[in-house]
Amino acid sequence: MTSSTEYIQYHGILLPLEAHSKESLEYAENFSVKDTDVFAVTYPKSGTIWMQEILPLVLNGGDLTPIQTIPNWDRVPWLEEKRLALVVDQLASPRALVTHFPYRLMPPSFHTSKAKVIYVMRNPKDVMVSSYFFHQMAEFLEDPGTFDEFMDKFLEGRVLFGKWTDHVKGWRDTQLGDRIMYITYEEMAKDLPAAVRRFSDFLGRNLSEEVIQKIAEHCSFKTMKTNKMSNFSLVPKEYMNHDKSPFFRKGVAGDWENHFSSEQLARFTSAIRKELEGGSFSLPWSMD
Repeated sequence: MTSSTEYIQYHGILLPLEAHSKESLEYAENFSVKDTDVFAVTYPKSGTIWMQEILPLVLNGGDLTPIQTIPNWDRVPWLEEKRLALVVDQLASPRALVTHFPYRLMPPSFHTSKAKVIYVMRNPKDVMVSSYFFHQMAEFLEDPGTFDEFMDKFLEGRVLFGKWTDHVKGWRDTQLGDRIMYITYEEMAKDLPAAVRRFSDFLGRNLSEEVIQKIAEHCSFKTMKTNKMSNFSLVPKEYMNHDKSPFFRKGVAGDWENHFSSEQLARFTSAIRKELEGGSFSLPWSMD
């Protein structure tokens, strides 16, 4: 796709019409968040699908049924997408949801609830690389152009859900207190059982070590890549062309090193640092 008409503008951010509509966004605005709801929040390409796999298992004590029988987009639906209204009544309590929304766009009921949030951050260099390849295989998105051209779009926020820096700053500077937990994609990749343990503690599930290891095993990149309920192979080729690039491409931290030139790295790093100047938090990765 090359036409900007394939996107919808919503409060200053771009969203693909394939998954979003005026009605779905109104539904999200008026969504009634429950105190028991759990949100996994990510900027796109930062571990969303991973969290759709992990959260149901942490919440249900390791029962594999949902990840083996329900497509991820229905088992842990996106707050802002069309599917939510269709499946919300089927969600078991506590409900697990995901969203790419910036903090400023969360519905009023979210702020007055006790719902918990797990915010997953990923090194923006890897986010950009992953997003670049996703744009190549997702037929409902614009062609990303060259890597250099896509980098300009990414840094300027002319991509889905706006600037990475705005998203991170918004979610790092909340008034949610102990309702929010922060973790990085890199921490999850390095030691998934430790991450699952943290999720279990944060959500008050008190999972046994045996269950934690079981969840980590079934939520590994290798296992998810072969799970048709998770790997998007159920999506028709006209929407996602896996011949161009598989949805589960590498699932590693640090792949950016294979794609950035020294000049591109300097430009990218400078732009990100400038955006985050004076912020109240520091990034957990070296930007060099």
